[in-house]
Amino acid sequence: IDHPPHYNVGGIEVIDAIEAWQLGFHAGNVIKYVARHKHKNGLEDLKKAAWYLSRLIQNEEKANA
Repeated sequence: IDHPPHYNVGGIEVIDAIEAWQLGFHAGNVIKYVARHKHKNGLEDLKKAAWYLSRLIQNEEKANA
């Protein structure tokens, strides 16, 4: 559970970047799924990232309407 290899490629743990950049839930999940897609679930993870990005865009559009 701590430090899984698919979250720590290149010596940078994804959660550390997400927290440092203060991305929040949706943007954080986009980064998480894109970062791990080659090392875990491939296309499935890219589709999850796209779903979270779409949701983030919808929320931003509502907030700026």
